[in-house]
Amino acid sequence: MNKTERQETVDTLTARLKDAPHIYVTDFSGLNVLRMTEFRRRLRVAGVSYVVVKNTLAQRALAANGISALDEHLAGPTGLVLTKDPLAAAKVLNDFIKEFERPAVKIGLVDGKAVGPAHVKRLGEIPSREVLLAQVAGCCNGLLYSFVGALEALREQRDTAS
Repeated sequence: MNKTERQETVDTLTARLKDAPHIYVTDFSGLNVLRMTEFRRRLRVAGVSYVVVKNTLAQRALAANGISALDEHLAGPTGLVLTKDPLAAAKVLNDFIKEFERPAVKIGLVDGKAVGPAHVKRLGEIPSREVLLAQVAGCCNGLLYSFVGALEALREQRDTAS
């Protein structure tokens, strides 16, 4: 790779980093081509992109965006998960890690703050929006049912008193 190609790669990655405010740094060693293809496919379905890049080029692109918290974790085989939705990417990562035990999450950048692998795992365990809305609706339904029961008990108490 000559100097011009490296600069083009850095420029492209810099632009992609501006579009994706959330980043997960992964170590993809141990993944064969078939599993890597499956991993990329799952990420693509979730609207997330995955970039395998040289560490020095990633450091330059991150520095161009003013991100320095990830520099010490850019060692060895590195893949960057770039996303606008940190939960969707974390879910795909967690599901894939549960299934194949790879890739390993080194660190993440969520809302401008560096987070560890345990935090990324917790993000992936948060239920989807639909499930959360169903839980809220269930709670409201339970409250309304209790309220109606209390009103019915009050009506019966008044009927027996008179």
